[in-house]
Amino acid sequence: TFTFCGDGIFLCFWVERTPVHEAAQRGESLQLQQLIESGACVNQVTVDSITPLHAASLQGQARCVQLLLAAGAQVDARNIDGSTPLCDACASGSIECVKLLLSYGAKVNPPLYTASPLHEACMSGSSECVRLLIDVGANLEAHDCHFGTPLHVACAREHLDCVKMLLKAGANVNAAKLHETALHHAAKVKNVDLIEMLIEFGGNIYARDNRGKKPSDYTWSSSAPAKCLEYYEKTPLTLSQLCRVSLRKATGVRGLEKIAKLNIPPRLIDYLSYN
Repeated sequence: TFTFCGDGIFLCFWVERTPVHEAAQRGESLQLQQLIESGACVNQVTVDSITPLHAASLQGQARCVQLLLAAGAQVDARNIDGSTPLCDACASGSIECVKLLLSYGAKVNPPLYTASPLHEACMSGSSECVRLLIDVGANLEAHDCHFGTPLHVACAREHLDCVKMLLKAGANVNAAKLHETALHHAAKVKNVDLIEMLIEFGGNIYARDNRGKKPSDYTWSSSAPAKCLEYYEKTPLTLSQLCRVSLRKATGVRGLEKIAKLNIPPRLIDYLSYN
């Protein structure tokens, strides 16, 4: 396997782990610095294509991430699963590592067939990472064949702050994974607050998944989630709720900052933000 080291291209053999990997993962920045100064390759890969930068990012070792990047570590290197160091930093929930990787040009939307950095941030429940990724243009509708969209992930893990950020940024509340929507996930985890939030943003309570089931079909009879969904099934959305959903769909923009550029009155912006 060829990898970039220093000023040239060198042939690097796959290894189990190197001292650089170990120092990076453990956050031993002084030892890592000494290894780099002695000429150790910062892009050596293990048998599963993990680089020292992957190892440091996954453990949230910001100082080691900085040292590796400064020494020429490949910022968008992929491991055997296709994940980049930015994916791993988001999985660790380290906002410092995420900022460092982005500052060195890490792609917020790498062409992956697996979970994106935004998926990983939603899995970890790091609202700071989610907010930063949205601000730099993360694809809200990135689709993973297993997880679905980032909204599906945030709902499945019950990270309400992340769900709210995605919805406020314009994520499609009715995006489907095998016809399964985020509302199906909310019903499965039996979270009433999550159910109500999704419905307020236009979640379709009548949507059916590939098994022909509605969200309410995944709740226990007479339980709080069942009663909540039953209420909304029998009670149409209020005019104010319908207006909120219609206006958000009509603007079709990401985030309140862009909505503000449409010269919408401040009170209406507050209304659209669903605070």
